[in-house]
Amino acid sequence: MAGRKLALKTIDWVAFVEIIPRNQKAIANSLKSWNEILTPRLATLPEKPPATDWAYYKANVAKAGLVGDFEKFNALKVPVPEDKYTVQVDAEEKDVRSCAEFLSLSKARIEEYEKELETMKNIIPFDQMTIEDLNEVFPETKLDKKKYPY
Repeated sequence: MAGRKLALKTIDWVAFVEIIPRNQKAIANSLKSWNEILTPRLATLPEKPPATDWAYYKANVAKAGLVGDFEKFNALKVPVPEDKYTVQVDAEEKDVRSCAEFLSLSKARIEEYEKELETMKNIIPFDQMTIEDLNEVFPETKLDKKKYPY
């Protein structure tokens, strides 16, 4: 069942607590405790409910015809809503993963750029540089004597 599949997904409670406003922490704690109580119980339920033994009830219920009336409801088919949202939830999970990956790559780039910025701050001023200093700080400005021997 799609609803059961969604219900058994784990919740990142650390991230959840970070986005909850302070005035709703008690509600969030209540939700977490109910989730911890109900998730294992839901996981133990079978996928399909057991079949009803109508013969047993006909033999043991005193009022005649009562079991027959209830047995009519056994044939009743309740329409199950169409599952439109599982695909969207899975897509959002992939989106979150790609965002987390992008965030970690961005942090690495930021660290790299900060190091580069620190080296730029520590170089001597251009008006005080010699050609050797310039070539040391910016190796791409050094002339290649093999390519350009003149």
